[in-house]
Amino acid sequence: MTIPERTKPSADGAPAVTRGAVADWLVDRVAEYREVSPDEIDTEVPLAELGLDSVYVLSLCSDIEDRWGLEVEPTVAWDHPTVEALADHLHAEIDAAGQGG
Repeated sequence: MTIPERTKPSADGAPAVTRGAVADWLVDRVAEYREVSPDEIDTEVPLAELGLDSVYVLSLCSDIEDRWGLEVEPTVAWDHPTVEALADHLHAEIDAAGQGG
C-alpha cells in the first residue's frame, strides 16, 4: 500500500510527519526484518502473522524510539497488531508530541 503524501508543511513551514510517512517507514522496517521487498508486506495482516516475534518487536520499539523519539512498550504491537493500526497510533503520538501534521 503506497500512501502518496509523505510530508506536509507544519505551521512554521518545516516538513511535518504524516501518517503515510509513518506507515511507509513501518512497512520498510518490517520488510527489512523479514528480508523481503516492502511490496510483500500486507499492512492489514497482523504483525505476528508476518513473522514478527517478540525479538523483532523489541527491535521495532527501539527503532521507533530512535526514529521518532517515542518510548513505546513492546505490547504496542499487540495493542495495535497491524501496520495500519500501529501507524495510526504512532502518528497520533507523534502529533501529540508536536512533530506531526
